[in-house]
Amino acid sequence: MKALKYIVGGAAATVALAYLFGYDYLFSGISKTYLKGKLSANIDDGKLFPRNTIHTEEPKLWEEDPEYNQKELPENIVTDLLQSDTAGFVVIKNGKILHEQYWNGYNQLSKTNSFSMAKAVTVMLLGKALEEAKIKNIDSLFSDFYDEFKTKEFGNHVTLKNLAQMEAGLDWDEDYANPFLPNAKAYYGRSLAKAVFSRKFKEEPGQRYQYQSGSTQLLGFAVRKAINQSLASYLSEKFWIPLGMEQNAEWSVDDSGMEKTYCCIHSNARDYAKLGQLFLNDGKVDDIQLLNLDFINLMRTPTQKSKEIYGMGLWINHDNPIQHYYFLGLQGQYIIMVPEHDMVIVRTGSYSNNPKNDRGRPDQVKFLVNETVQLFQTT
Repeated sequence: MKALKYIVGGAAATVALAYLFGYDYLFSGISKTYLKGKLSANIDDGKLFPRNTIHTEEPKLWEEDPEYNQKELPENIVTDLLQSDTAGFVVIKNGKILHEQYWNGYNQLSKTNSFSMAKAVTVMLLGKALEEAKIKNIDSLFSDFYDEFKTKEFGNHVTLKNLAQMEAGLDWDEDYANPFLPNAKAYYGRSLAKAVFSRKFKEEPGQRYQYQSGSTQLLGFAVRKAINQSLASYLSEKFWIPLGMEQNAEWSVDDSGMEKTYCCIHSNARDYAKLGQLFLNDGKVDDIQLLNLDFINLMRTPTQKSKEIYGMGLWINHDNPIQHYYFLGLQGQYIIMVPEHDMVIVRTGSYSNNPKNDRGRPDQVKFLVNETVQLFQTT
């Protein structure tokens, strides 16, 4: 009986300390991972969090290529996709769907977590807000939107462009495994403002590239304030509906309804491919310019400070003989654009050990580009 009292007392003290020091989100994390048999965030997390709907109105199905699903994937591609726990694999060529395949119980309608592919979507919303003059300039200061940053050392100088290009100088360790670091607090916590506004800046913005989810979340706060509506509804109006997306999507939010703009759009592989096709079409759909071409070019132009691997929300590979650029999310979520071959490649899944080269790019992206182009180059 005495031992039980000690256990209960110890547990109560642990809970109290967790709340006192701001680690109460750990309980949410445990309930959404370990208690569900998972070790980390998952592509099926969508229903575990509050969410805003990204509506579509008149779905337009992909036109099928005459060779749609006529060619079997070779063994080396299948092996790679199976070993990396792939959920969906879609290939678009010349604006038509050429191949799609699903594994592990997923299908055309399965909505999976975009993870950081949402960063590029957030930057797209910035571009639209600039185009509509809801934001005056990409070099606008973040502190113009949130006065409390006017007194933050270095933070009072950070621009929206700094945030989009990952040159914010934020004190943020981009670690996905450590539950005590800011990514976990943002993902499992109840308040995104508490998770990111509390962070300091460690250096002058614009000096150095450092990939940080906190930067895109701050950018999301600025865009949200400028447009004066939810980001999900803005995304719906400006992109989801005009693109004729096949399904509504969901965007995970915190308890205040703020979208997790560094992450967490839940959609299907076919609709993700439409985002890629928009970039191949230089921002047009049905001769309507949905996103300004100058802004698109800014997104897909690699910066010097990133050593030519990152633009604004998009990763770029001009080193590979087959040049490409792409949306990239944790565990191998890709929307890959291959302009020379008018091709979009989408891969979704749960690649827990996704090896990267010395420049931070996943090896699998280059493999899929090279092998898929070779397979379908005569189609």
